[in-house]
This record gives sequence, C-alpha cells and structure tokens, in this order.
Amino acid sequence: MKLGKVIGKLFCTIADPKLNGVKLYVIQPLDSELNPMGRSIVAADGVGSQEGQIVFWVSAKEATLCIPNREIPVDAGIVGIVDSI
Repeated sequence: MKLGKVIGKLFCTIADPKLNGVKLYVIQPLDSELNPMGRSIVAADGVGSQEGQIVFWVSAKEATLCIPNREIPVDAGIVGIVDSI
C-alpha cells in the first residue's frame, strides 16, 4: 500500500458501465514524510474518502478489489483513510 492525498474528483460523461456508481478521485502520491512524489493519478474510491484526506491506495490487480462484488477496470484503488501518522 502507498500513501496519497485526495486532491480532486473526476467526472466522466461516458465511462465503462462497470464504473456506474463508482467515485473516481485524483490523488497525489506521497512519500513517508507526506511530501508529493511523482505525478497525480486517478483512483477508484472503495472507502468513502473525501478531498483533502490522506489515504492508502493500491495498484495493479489489487486495485480491482477495492469495490466489493464488482470487477472494475481500474489501475489504482483507495482502500483506506489515514487517521493519524
């Protein structure tokens, strides 16, 4: 798992039907000291996060598991909200 900060919400007018009802957020990956690292990415939200929150996210096949009982076409998924470090 990696750290990131939710910096925006993504809206699509046309998307894969499997993404209906799935929130997509733009997240900025962070290093262990919460400094921005690399380019921002889009991630499916599986935990009800909001803009400004620090989150845990996963990539690759694990990202498709962030939405229970659905196979979704994503490369990154938010799987946890960080309460404190």
